[in-house]
Amino acid sequence: MSTSIDVLGIGNAIVDTLARAEDDELHRAGLRKGAMQLVDEARAAEIYAGMGPTTVVSGGSAANTLTGVAGFGLSAAFIGKVKDDDAGREFAHDIRSAGVAFDTPFASDGAATARCLVLVTPDGQRTMNTYLGACQALGPDDVDERLASAAKILYLEGYLWDPPAAKEAFLKAAKASRAAGRRVALSLSDAFCVDRYRGEFLQLVRDRLVDIVFANESELHSLYETADFETALRALAGEQNLLGVVTRSEKGVVVVEGETKVAVPAYPVEQVVDTTGAGDLFAAGFLAGLARGLPHAGSASLGALAAAEIISHVGARPQKDLLQLARDHGLFA
Repeated sequence: MSTSIDVLGIGNAIVDTLARAEDDELHRAGLRKGAMQLVDEARAAEIYAGMGPTTVVSGGSAANTLTGVAGFGLSAAFIGKVKDDDAGREFAHDIRSAGVAFDTPFASDGAATARCLVLVTPDGQRTMNTYLGACQALGPDDVDERLASAAKILYLEGYLWDPPAAKEAFLKAAKASRAAGRRVALSLSDAFCVDRYRGEFLQLVRDRLVDIVFANESELHSLYETADFETALRALAGEQNLLGVVTRSEKGVVVVEGETKVAVPAYPVEQVVDTTGAGDLFAAGFLAGLARGLPHAGSASLGALAAAEIISHVGARPQKDLLQLARDHGLFA
C-alpha cells in the first residue's frame, strides 16, 4: 500500500470538561496539582460536583495531536474508542470536522465515553482526572495493520499503556509500522505514567519498536530515575537509533539523536491561560515538520509555535489557523 497518511495516532478518545480552580481547592479535594490520575465513575462524579462553571471540548492526548497535524495541512488519522452516546458522537464530529480521519467503530454497550475533568489553576497548570470508560474497550481488532503500515509516522500516547487490551492494540500497530519501515513515536504522557511503566517503555525503545520519544522534563527524570537533567538527557541520547524530543516549558525544547543535540527556544506568549494540550500540540508541530522533511530545529520551532498558540486560551484544540501561523513565521512555504 502506498503512503497516503502522514501521521496515524492511537490513543484515548476523551471529552474534556474544564473549570477554573484555586490551589487550595485542589488541596481540599485531595488532587495532585499538574498530574493526571485515573478515577472511577463515582470519583469522577464527586469531582465534577465540586467544579465551578465548565467548558466542554473534545480532547485526548493523541487526538489533540492529530487535530494539530491536520491543522498544519497534513493528512492525519486517529484510532480510539468511544461509545455510541452523546459524548461519543460529539467526539467523532469534532475530530472529523478538524480534518482527521476517524473510522473506529462505536461501542454499542458497556461503559460510557471517556471524560477528563480538568482543573486549571491561575498559573495555567492543569490537573486532570480521567475516567477512561469506553477507552478501555479499544483492542487489537480496532487496528487495521494496513493503515498502520501505510502511515509515514505512527504516534502512540503513553496513557494507552494502562488498559491491557489497548496495550495489545498499541503493540500490533507498532509491529506493523516497523515491519513496513515506518517511524513509531511514543509520548511518555505523564511522569506518573512513566513511574508505572518505566521498564516497559524502555524495552519498547531497546526492542526498536519505538524510534522517537517525546517527553517533558519531569517525564525524562522519571524515565531514568535521576533528578539531574543533563544526566537524564545523556541517557536518552545514548539509546541506539532513537530521536529524543524533550520539552522544557518556557526554556524551550532540546532534541537529541546520538551525538547531535539541538536546542530551540519557546515562543513568547503574552499570558499563559491554560497549559492543557501544550505537549500535545508541540508534538503535532514537530511531527508535521518531520513528515515534511524539515530539519530537527525547524520541526521543534513548529512545535513551539503550536504550543504557544494552545496555551494562550482555554482548551486543547487550536483556535487559530496553524498552517497560516506557520507561514506567517516563515516555517512553511
